[in-house]
Amino acid sequence: MNVDPADGADGADRGDRADAGDTGQRSTEERIMEATFRALLEHGYCDLSIANIAEEFEMSKSSLYYHYDSKDDLLVAFLRFAAKRFEETTLSRPPSDPMADLEHLVEKLLPLEQRAEQREIQTVMSELRSQSVTNAAFREEFSDIDDLLVATIRDIVERGIEDGSFREVDSTRVAEHVVATLNGARAARATTNRETAPAAVRVSLASYLDTTLRGRR
Repeated sequence: MNVDPADGADGADRGDRADAGDTGQRSTEERIMEATFRALLEHGYCDLSIANIAEEFEMSKSSLYYHYDSKDDLLVAFLRFAAKRFEETTLSRPPSDPMADLEHLVEKLLPLEQRAEQREIQTVMSELRSQSVTNAAFREEFSDIDDLLVATIRDIVERGIEDGSFREVDSTRVAEHVVATLNGARAARATTNRETAPAAVRVSLASYLDTTLRGRR
């Protein structure tokens, strides 16, 4: 299971209390994250407990509390883990043609057809994102994820402007528009049965990028 928000499309964990060089601890933490994912998928946020996660990991609750103070503390670590994995696997690819890089990112975040694993990850990430309405810690993590996406898209657009493949535009405005559009489409996919909507959004977004960045109509 690859805990990657893009696959719902939302490495070393910043909350890891062990030494970064401790290979065994990193392996343990990764297994805890996978157990957290499975427990979230089965029970949902409201019914999730440390005991549920311990059952998936086949360890005692006290062992989990050694690493994390509470359920929400563990879930914050899960979101950081997922964001780091997303950055490593999707956002860190070598730069190529700017428009191709934008199209790759859109495809990763909003694939036309989802694999079963992608649907499961999107279900989990969407439920946690919904909790950020009232959970300040979750809100901060999702803000970081969106900020990272905006910065990545802004950098691609600015690279395209610099090499002459894009027009002079407000790169931040374009990036915010793309992220907001993708987030809305991903939320709709996770919470409705409107199966054709993602394809329509993809066509509309491609037209927006072509018109805005290249001046084509």
